[in-house]
Amino acid sequence: MATDAISEYYRRGGERTRLTASGVGRLEFLRTWDVLTRVLPPVPATLLDVGGATGVYARPLTAAGYRVHVLDLTPEPGVTAAVGDARALPVTDGAADAVLLLGPLYHLPERADRVAAWREAARAVAPGGVVVGAVISRFAFLLDGLLKGFFDDPGFPPLVERALREGRHVNDSSGRSYFTTAYFHRPEEVAAEAEDAGLTDVQVVAVECPLWLNDDRLDALVGDPAATETMLEVLRGVEREPSMLGASGHLLGVARRP
Repeated sequence: MATDAISEYYRRGGERTRLTASGVGRLEFLRTWDVLTRVLPPVPATLLDVGGATGVYARPLTAAGYRVHVLDLTPEPGVTAAVGDARALPVTDGAADAVLLLGPLYHLPERADRVAAWREAARAVAPGGVVVGAVISRFAFLLDGLLKGFFDDPGFPPLVERALREGRHVNDSSGRSYFTTAYFHRPEEVAAEAEDAGLTDVQVVAVECPLWLNDDRLDALVGDPAATETMLEVLRGVEREPSMLGASGHLLGVARRP
């Protein structure tokens, strides 16, 4: 795993505001939050937020009454956090009532490492506890590149071809930066990896569904409370529909420790 490149990407600071500002990022946050409110145990449960150093979920979860501890390779100021690797968590067995992996799986190109992260989450959560892992869709890089005009760069199509073929993304040596070292999942891979780690009852949820592709309308949907509630209600009804999964920008795997 290219930790230097990944750390540099997050040090640049885009993730600090991306999920709370507007548009696509705000849609991702609202939908992820909506799923969390339905699958997490009631307050004051103990949550382990692995890879959540910006605190974008830790802060509101704490405000809601949860006991949240963040573990991250590069914890940021302002968040109660400790240094930790998702593949080897420095916690005792069953230490948490729920474990969140809302970022680490993005940056583990090797399947064995992703399964290790799921397995460590399964070890860290109490029996019957929930683990929620976020991944990026295999097709998000291609669709995002079309919307943002990246295909005008002759170096971009080979990156997309590799991502579609292998799921892997690594920026080339040209100095251009499209995201950072990452793995993009096919929908069926999410449950398979979680189950290989010993988790059960795995459900795969489309976060944005195809709605993230309509950027012109998103600010209105996420900026007006009534429109937001209608949007969330509608997307709840189709979030597990298989035909929605591949077109979503992100997916959530929701699983339990037996």
